[in-house]
Parts: sequence; structure tokens; C-alpha cells
Amino acid sequence: MNKTITISLLSILLTASCKEEKKESKPFETADIIAVKTASVGSLALASNINASGLVTTENETTYSFKIGGVVNGVFVEEGQFFRKGQLLATLDETEIRSGLNQSDLNVQKYERDYRRATNLYKDSVYTLEQVQNTKTGLDIARKQKDAVAFNARYAKIYAAADGFVSQKVAGKGEIVGPGSPVLMINETSNNNNYLLKVGLTDTEWASVKIGQKAVVTLDGYPGKSFDAFIFRKSQAADMALGSFQVELKLTMNDSKPAVGMFGKAEIKTDHSEDFIMVPYNSLIEADGNKAFVFVVENNKVKKRPITIARFENDKVFVKDGLQKNNKIVISNSAYLNEQSIIKIIN
Repeated sequence: MNKTITISLLSILLTASCKEEKKESKPFETADIIAVKTASVGSLALASNINASGLVTTENETTYSFKIGGVVNGVFVEEGQFFRKGQLLATLDETEIRSGLNQSDLNVQKYERDYRRATNLYKDSVYTLEQVQNTKTGLDIARKQKDAVAFNARYAKIYAAADGFVSQKVAGKGEIVGPGSPVLMINETSNNNNYLLKVGLTDTEWASVKIGQKAVVTLDGYPGKSFDAFIFRKSQAADMALGSFQVELKLTMNDSKPAVGMFGKAEIKTDHSEDFIMVPYNSLIEADGNKAFVFVVENNKVKKRPITIARFENDKVFVKDGLQKNNKIVISNSAYLNEQSIIKIIN
């Protein structure tokens, strides 16, 4: 009796096990089919514009100083202050200068008297011609010395050579300065058209731009505004500190007056264009920086393809490499796909 029960139980267990195995084995044909939309990739020729950034400066940056040394009597502008051409900016104390002028004037008067006396004595045959000529030479030297002192006296005052503003005030009233010592650092802004954006380019970019080429500049200090510009100067030597080639863009500022040192970005328009593959943004998967993947349809299957991104523009992506013009890519349900997925195209 017990033996019969044991055999029956084993039979039941074996039957259940077989049914479970049959239940687990699912034929491939019944796998889920994923509906997708596809699109053919396009191409577009884009101008390969150059993007660069730099700082605002002006066309002429100048140091104003006195030709002669002395005590600063007054500096009449402050840092950041604008001035006009011909405006008096600073002066030296003129006590010593006036003394020098008076001394040179007295010296000229003495030599004039000596020359008149020598001329009269020559007429009376008391002086020789050589003595008269020597006296005349002394008078000429004294007059030239007076001219030199008067010339130096004129440069005891600093006048603005052009419209501009003070970027740095180096010396103040009462300080003793030597000849040529900096007193004011200024930036010229004649007609508000002397503002520049100085940017650094690679050697390839530097070689591809030329003087007069147009650009568009945006400044952090003026959000939402853009300024027309053109390439004004190209440095003929690399900046060893920055490791780049400097290019200066002249800005059309209209009524705006930016601060020197303000950060700006430039897009330089070039004549060179390049063909790019163009795909929709929603076709990308696993995007990271300029690297991403897309699914390419081949023989009703999908294949994961790595691509390199050149740039983004709204909902479009310009691909540098990884795709060809005849490729068809998946643009919907990409997140549910892998290379073993069965797809149904529902375009």
C-alpha cells in the first residue's frame, strides 16, 4: 500500500516539473515588437564661424607724463573720468620752472649787451673780427638755451591729446616725479569708435581670418544686446603667456560705453563652409558632451552607432562624424531598444 502511494507521488511531481519547463520556454516569435518612427538623415552646409572670447580694451592705451621732473601741483581728473581733447589734466609746481625761465632770459640779455659792445669796439678797431664772432656765438647759444627751457616749461602741463578716460591715476598732488614718470594711464575713445575686443585664436583660426572680416560681439555687461564688429588688427607673434594668437576686433558701440576689461564673446564670420549631417535632437541616446549614440536601421534591425556632435541648434544636432547621408535613424522609442529588438516602422 505504501509502495503504491510513493509511486503515485513521484508521478505527480514529474508531471508538474514537465509542465513548468514547457511554461518557461517561450518561443522567439512571441517576443515584444517595438513600434518606432524613423527618418533619413539630412545634410546642411554651414559656415564654419569662429567663436572666441576676450576682454574689452581701446585702440590706443597711453601713459601721460611730464617731460621734466618736479613736484605735482595738481591732477584734475579721477580714475574712470572721461575727458575731452585739449583738456588740462595735470600740472607741475612752476616755482622752479619760472626761475629757470628768468635765468635764461637774463643770460640772453647779458650776451646781447656783450655783442653790442663788441660790435662797437670792432668799429673802433679795438676788437678783432674773431672776438666779435665769438661773442655772437655766445649770444646764439644763450637764445637756444632759452628756447629749450621754454619748451620744457610747456610740458610741465599735461593736456589731453584726444578724447578718452582715465584708467589709472598713478601720481597725485604733492608727489615728486621724475622726467617721463607715469602720472596717468588713459584710454582714447575718439567718437566712441575706439573700443576693441582682444581675443585669442589658435594658429589655424588665425590663418583663416583676415583684416576687415565681420563679426558679432556680445558683452556680459550688456545682456541681450549684440554689437557689430570687424577684425581690426592681427598680431604677427604668439602671446607666449597665453599660448594663442591675438586678434583685435573693433566694436561699433553707438551710445554704449563699456568698461575696459569687460568680458565679451565674438563670433567671427568666415568664408569657409562645411557639410554637416543633421539629425533631430530626440534621436540621441546616452549623450555626453560632444559624444552620443543613435540607432541606425539596417535590414529591419537596429544597430547602435556612436557619433561625434559638432554643434546644437534648437532641436537639431549637427553631426561631425559617425553617420552617412543614406542612413535611416530611429527618432522615437529609442530608450526601449537594443540591438536584439524587433521593430515595426510606423512612419
